[in-house]
Amino acid sequence: MALHVPRAPGISQMFKEGTKHFSGLEEAICRNIEACVQLADTLRTTYGPYGMNKLIINHLEKMFVTSDAAVILHELEIQHPAAKLVVFASDMQEREIGDGTSFVIIFAGALLKNAEELLKMGLAPSEIIQGYELALERTLDILPNLMCSEVKNTSNEEEVVKGIQSALMSKAYGNENFLAHLIAKACVLVKPEHTAFNVDNVRVCKILGSGVDSSEIVQGMVFKRMVEGDIQKIDNAKVVVFTCPFDSAQTETKGTVLIKSASELLDYSRGEENLLEQQVKSIVEAGVNVVVSGGKFGDMTLHYLNKYGVMAVRLQSKFDVRRLCKTVGAVPLPKITPPSQEEIGFCDQVYVSEIGETPVIIFKQDNKQSRISTIVIRGSTDSLMDELNRAIDDGVNNYKALTQDGRLVPGAGATEIELAKQITKYGETLPGLEQYSVKKFAEALESLPKALADNAGLKSNEVISKLYAAHQEGNRSIGVDVEGEQAVKNVEQAGILDLYITKHWAIKNAANVVATILRVDQIIMSKPAGGPKPKSGPGNDPDDD
Repeated sequence: MALHVPRAPGISQMFKEGTKHFSGLEEAICRNIEACVQLADTLRTTYGPYGMNKLIINHLEKMFVTSDAAVILHELEIQHPAAKLVVFASDMQEREIGDGTSFVIIFAGALLKNAEELLKMGLAPSEIIQGYELALERTLDILPNLMCSEVKNTSNEEEVVKGIQSALMSKAYGNENFLAHLIAKACVLVKPEHTAFNVDNVRVCKILGSGVDSSEIVQGMVFKRMVEGDIQKIDNAKVVVFTCPFDSAQTETKGTVLIKSASELLDYSRGEENLLEQQVKSIVEAGVNVVVSGGKFGDMTLHYLNKYGVMAVRLQSKFDVRRLCKTVGAVPLPKITPPSQEEIGFCDQVYVSEIGETPVIIFKQDNKQSRISTIVIRGSTDSLMDELNRAIDDGVNNYKALTQDGRLVPGAGATEIELAKQITKYGETLPGLEQYSVKKFAEALESLPKALADNAGLKSNEVISKLYAAHQEGNRSIGVDVEGEQAVKNVEQAGILDLYITKHWAIKNAANVVATILRVDQIIMSKPAGGPKPKSGPGNDPDDD
């Protein structure tokens, strides 16, 4: 007789054993809000020029010291489903604009915190969402009117500096002016005339030693390695690129050669050598004087390359091979054959140099318009150079955003306070319950200048009241002064300007993810499967961009 095992009562009897189930206001909505608010509080201290760094050691024991929200979230591997939604929103911001990830998380956290207060007051989640959506619509209507300047010509370095400088302050405070000029020059060099700007065309090479002020731009590419042969400098280089090893061809099947005398052995070896020499000679006769290979160079082939005065360069990364082809205009060849004129690339100079005791090979183009430019970063520690690299990445992404929309709005919290002031006024005109959530939306906008002030060691409540007083008088460009005694200043005159497009997407992404989280009223989690965890997919290789 089969024994009847009683299942757990209620909804749990429907699910597989081990399934977790949370529902209702306290269990699901408040639990989700709490996780997201904690995430926002963690990243709140990283916001602004005086933002603190986080030291993260990932599962491979690699250490990160950074204030970049995108890197922090990527390495934290957050498991909570609701907090993951906020991470997805910040990831979307990173892909769309490349900057403003901290903004999304802090603003989303503030919106959720305020939503929790409204839930405790007795409002339904749907009423809160309705109010937030009204406020979002109104915010996106007001935002274009706050524009104070515009970058009309993205080929003018001075105009571009104005647009990207404030984005660098949060990661490289003190060096933002120097870096902004470097990035502007590097981006203008590779800006295409008619197609969209590709951020991958500005490369970064980190070389330890010296100071940040020694960083420079190279038109072309820089590789931290030595040449394989003896030739170290070529002017007016004609470059051929092979993706295979540059060596004597191995037969696909094993073969046996029967040799009866010493003269036959000599003839066999000489035949191999002559074949190799013919291959190298035919490549040289095509006009080539630089050979780049994605694999190793054989000793005999190196001997013949040196004999004919050809430079040999080996690149270990297939991504570097691809980018070099783009730089010199060459076609990568999968087999050692003499190239046609269309397959040969051209470079003004290829030479070996030394930067701070590090040997480098430089492929330099002297013409005004280059396909790829490289920023050589110098710094005293690896973690400092990594942070500068992230600042440059933000700057280049901001340049790309500028090419799409050149409008600029006041930075340092000025735009957020002006929006909060106007949204509060709008909330007072609404008759229904949505007015409460519209006002809470305006209150959430204050969290950004508050975070700036707190991180700079200022009294945030005093700063916010001073900002409101200035904005009531019609001074739209008054923002937080993180280093002066006055606590507030005219940020437009100080040149602290943010991209309109960054603010637009950050507010939109944060409000949308908050609406999604508030709509969740049940969480059902299946028991995790046993066995080894699946490998993470492609895209985690830092070179895979």
